[in-house]
Amino acid sequence: MASAVQIRVGNVAVGGGAPVAVQSMTLTKTHDVEATTAQIAALASAGCEIVRVAVPKREDADALPLIVRLSPLPVIADIHFNASLALRAIDAGVAAVRINPGNIGGPDRVEEVVLAAKQAGISMRIGANSGSLPAHLHDVAQRDQAEALVAAALEEVELLERLDYRDFKISVKSTHVPTMIRAYRMLAAKVPYPLHLGVTEAGTPFAGSIKSAIGIGALLADGIGDTFRVSLTADPVREVEVAWEILKALGLRERGPVMIACPSCGRDNVGVETLAEVVEERLRAYPQAIEVAVMGCAVNGPGEAGDADFGIAGGRDVGFIYAHGRVLRKVPSEVLIDELFHEIDKWIADGMVRPKRLKMAKPAALAMAEASLIPLE
Repeated sequence: MASAVQIRVGNVAVGGGAPVAVQSMTLTKTHDVEATTAQIAALASAGCEIVRVAVPKREDADALPLIVRLSPLPVIADIHFNASLALRAIDAGVAAVRINPGNIGGPDRVEEVVLAAKQAGISMRIGANSGSLPAHLHDVAQRDQAEALVAAALEEVELLERLDYRDFKISVKSTHVPTMIRAYRMLAAKVPYPLHLGVTEAGTPFAGSIKSAIGIGALLADGIGDTFRVSLTADPVREVEVAWEILKALGLRERGPVMIACPSCGRDNVGVETLAEVVEERLRAYPQAIEVAVMGCAVNGPGEAGDADFGIAGGRDVGFIYAHGRVLRKVPSEVLIDELFHEIDKWIADGMVRPKRLKMAKPAALAMAEASLIPLE
């Protein structure tokens, strides 16, 4: 089901078994080079691997040579309606262009852009969005929007293939999550090219993150998708943060810590929400791929906290620190977090060796009862 064809966006491989790449898009006016490059730098620090910039005007295209030179990430020029801007972007040295062959000015103009991309040795993104389907597919869309999205994308694919150009990835994005999922599944069964995933105009950080996690996550879990953008009405750094959480949740990529935290209940004696927020904030400083669990009581400790690299289980007066499946020690609640990070830091300094784990032979309740007898430090 994964794409057979691999392309490159600058130095980033996309498709053909390459790691799923994280993308985002700047919100700045592209001709404001200082603001645009500052936002690209922030995105790079957050883990973005490919960045797209809007090029609606000639002044934006004229800024691209300097942006490309200063950017630590491959730059994609996002262009609609104006093939001459796409040509100027290619001359500026962008890593790829995103065009919609249906609105760029007709087959002749598409051919101009494709020939320029081929000569420059760069890739392209094509595809359809639910809000911009060609008029001749509106009847199909009334019946089945996913089918219309795929039909539009395949028309673009056929056009580029006739021009002997295959260095492209495809998107069929929709604001409606079930439609988006069905469209990508249909398209993946028909083409070998890399797919760019996304729920378009997903919304604000809360709702948009959920929509994106469901839509993009469902496809990635099926092995569909080679790169994606989480489209949020927010600072694009948030998009990148959510994207990495999706990848980490699926076990597809590693970047920084993963935190497990119980949802709290009537057994919570320590205020696990606050406890988890403090741990999560301190973990932001760690680039290492480690798993840390925060539990509000002793009931879940031997299980959830025990499965993580490190964990804590809070209590009214004392808490327990776990390391690699074992209760490490019991400490006063007021120093529980500090002692947790002391153990994490020591483990990192010693080379992050994960010991072989033994299956828990005792019931959790018995193990916890034994742990409670550990002397307080």
